[in-house]
Amino acid sequence: MTLRELAHARAGDKGDVCNISLIAFDARDYARLVEAVTPERVRAHFAGIALGEITRHELPHLGALNFVLTRALGGGVTRSLALDAHGKSLSSLLLSMEI
Repeated sequence: MTLRELAHARAGDKGDVCNISLIAFDARDYARLVEAVTPERVRAHFAGIALGEITRHELPHLGALNFVLTRALGGGVTRSLALDAHGKSLSSLLLSMEI
C-alpha cells in the first residue's frame, strides 16, 4: 500500500527548504502514519534529494504529520538546475512511499 491510499499532501518551499504536510483522509489512520512514516523512512525515500536534516512535527488534532526537509531543493528553487524539484513535486513523491 502506498501513502497515497491513506493521505494527501500539501507542500511549500522557501530557499533550500521543503515543507511537506501529510494529512490522513480518515483520522483513524493517523496512528498508522505516525508509526510508518518516520524521519528515517522519509530520509531513505528521498535519498539523494534531501541532503540535510529531516524533522517531523506531529499534529494529532489535524491528523497530520509535517516534515521539514533541509538542503532538499538543489540550493533553492531559483538556483537549482533540477526541473520542477519544488515542494509540490516532492510531496507527490512522498505519497508514492510504500508502507
